[in-house]
Order: sequence, then structure tokens, then C-alpha cells
Amino acid sequence: MKAKFIYVFLTCLMIGSQLGLSAQTSVNKDKKKRHTPEQVMEHQTNQMVKMLMLDDATTAKFIPVYQNYLKELRECRMMNRAKQRAEGTGVKPEPKPLLTDAEVEQQIKGRFAQSRRILDVREKYYNEFRKILSPKQIMKIYQTEQNNADKLKKEFDRRKKQTVAQGKQKRPVRPVQKS
Repeated sequence: MKAKFIYVFLTCLMIGSQLGLSAQTSVNKDKKKRHTPEQVMEHQTNQMVKMLMLDDATTAKFIPVYQNYLKELRECRMMNRAKQRAEGTGVKPEPKPLLTDAEVEQQIKGRFAQSRRILDVREKYYNEFRKILSPKQIMKIYQTEQNNADKLKKEFDRRKKQTVAQGKQKRPVRPVQKS
């Protein structure tokens, strides 16, 4: 009887400790390891090589070209972000004032310039890819990029909705106990 009691007690203790560990996982979410841009680029390159089913010789030619392509695209996309970060380096974010017509026009022209740079990079590397790959394979690269961008946007929107929904939830009010 005493042995059964000890087994039941140890089982309850183990279950209780597991519940405590699972409750601590939310703390670890903040410490989640983020991948460096180089790691992301390496992953994208490996994904593309697998998707295109390239042989070893073609892979050896393709990888450096594709990594340079990704690097240049990333630089084009980051140009506007770098300007925005330089302008808003304050500790506490201030409410956004309404933009003037000139500022809006400047932003639109900046987006046009960024789009042109991205298009120039794509055209430049299309010619490089064409030396290595068939047009169908190149089209597959562009389609995969678009699919990945769509997935990222959906995930971003889902997380945004999730945080908004959490912010709107009201916490239950505890009754005040009088002593």
C-alpha cells in the first residue's frame, strides 16, 4: 500500500512539473533565435536548387549567381527602410502626423525608384540565369519568389490580427476584498 502511494505521489509530482515547464515556454518565445540574412539566403538558395532539381555542375554555377541576385534584391528593398530608420531614431515612437502633399509625393517617387532598381536587378540577373537555366526554370524561380512573398504576407497579417485581438481583450476585473 505504501509503495502504491509513493508511485501515485511521484506520478502527480512528474505531471505537475511538466505543467510548470510548459507554462514557461511563452517566456522563451521572446528569446527565439532569429536567422541572420546570410542564413536566410542560404536556405532560399538550397530551396531553389531542390525545387529546380539541378545537377551538380549546374548547381555549382547557379549558387553564386543566385546568392548575388538575392543580395542585390535585398539591398534594393532595404534602401527605403534604412532611410525610415534614420529619420525615426527616437526612443519613444511619436504619433504619426499627417503627411503633407510634398511628403506623400516624395514617398511615391521613392517607391517608383525602388521598383525600377528591383526591375533592373531582375533584368540583369535574367541574362545571367539564362546562361545557366532554361526559361521555364527561370519562371519557376520567379513563381517561387512570389509564392514565398504571399506566404510571408499572410503570416504577417495573421500575426497582426492576433496581436490586435489580444489587445482588445478585456482582463477580468477582480472584486476588491475588504479586510
